[in-house]
Amino acid sequence: MKIRVDIVDAFTKQRFKGNSAAVVITEAWLADDLMQAIAAENNLSETAFLVQSADGSYHIRWFSPLAEIDFCGHATLASASVLFKQLPQCDELTMVAKAVGRMTISQTAEGFIEMDFPNRKPTAVADIPQALFDGLSIQPAQVLLNNQAYFAVYDSEADVRAVVADSEQLKKLAPYDVVVTAASEQYDFVSRYFWPANGGDEDPVTGSIHTGLAPYWAERLSKQQLHAYQASQRGGELYCRVDNDRVFISGGAVHYLQGYIEV
Repeated sequence: MKIRVDIVDAFTKQRFKGNSAAVVITEAWLADDLMQAIAAENNLSETAFLVQSADGSYHIRWFSPLAEIDFCGHATLASASVLFKQLPQCDELTMVAKAVGRMTISQTAEGFIEMDFPNRKPTAVADIPQALFDGLSIQPAQVLLNNQAYFAVYDSEADVRAVVADSEQLKKLAPYDVVVTAASEQYDFVSRYFWPANGGDEDPVTGSIHTGLAPYWAERLSKQQLHAYQASQRGGELYCRVDNDRVFISGGAVHYLQGYIEV
């Protein structure tokens, strides 16, 4: 059996930047173990699998090389980019995921893809695990938590860029990952994302965590529209807009590869 696969660099306008995701669209769901095997073979941060429903919406699931993931923003953007390319008359899509619900995805006049996600603002943590402090070479000024990750907030962008993560220590925080963040002069804020328990040491660009970062920085900076940069080796830019219980995240996409999986 041959299955089409597309690979897209998300949250960038430059090939070989941003975060790469594989996109697999099928008429019916593949077996879970096959989807996991394909994701492991692809060895990208995520592989997105989509099946269209009778109402025209697309159900989406995301797999890292290690496990199925509840929520992935960059692979959602990559999937939308593939669908918009296949459907040139379409300018809005609906995707559905168990942990996120219905997501409206549209193309903007600026040439970006905008995704409508739930607001997942973090809250302060009273009891901070020692593994978090042991896992980061620079101690944060503040620690918060949402249902995805610990948020280690720093006083300077330099600290975010310089911090070294100890993956063995951060694995002890499972099922939570860790994002480090600070305000920025060039952008509104910067971040880096570590997820050794769920995918890899450092994720290039993480759309999902910006549903927590954007509302946090919106409150800190007293602005609802924010320009963010994830300062990984590949790097990626995200444009965020906070509107009550929703967070809108936009970014670019560059198509890299189209081919077929043989299984």
